[in-house]
Amino acid sequence: MSSPEPDAPGFELPLRLFLAFRQIIDETHAELARQGHPHLRPMHGFVFQAIGPAGTTAVELGRRLGVSKQAAGKLVDTLERLGYVERAADPSDARRKLVRLTGHGVDALRRSALIFETVRERWAGELGRDRLRALEADLRAMTPGDIWRLDAPGWFGAS
Repeated sequence: MSSPEPDAPGFELPLRLFLAFRQIIDETHAELARQGHPHLRPMHGFVFQAIGPAGTTAVELGRRLGVSKQAAGKLVDTLERLGYVERAADPSDARRKLVRLTGHGVDALRRSALIFETVRERWAGELGRDRLRALEADLRAMTPGDIWRLDAPGWFGAS
């Protein structure tokens, strides 16, 4: 009879969670590139989610991402140049400019959602559907309920 495997050191858990995240994101972006979105970067997904379906201002975008208005503006400039977002007048306040996703941006979001489903199905095939569901349930139990927390870019750079 074999003895139980010893507990891993505490530092391994966050590293394994990060590696799993990185593997999924890298696989998703490689597939997005094959599907016509070669310039998208992981940060852009946070930006798209922070813009939301109704659009937002650069100031609000910066707040949601936890970055300065200037950093948010640079992200918007890049995404506008790539055709993923557009700036438009706010119908409720002509002095404000809204940042909105273009059709190209919506297409990238739709494709990434489908790719995430494909990756999840592969994990279910490799781990077993019940084990994957248990992993997801355990992660839900151990993490905050708001899965759309978008301030990771600012958090990574916080001092």
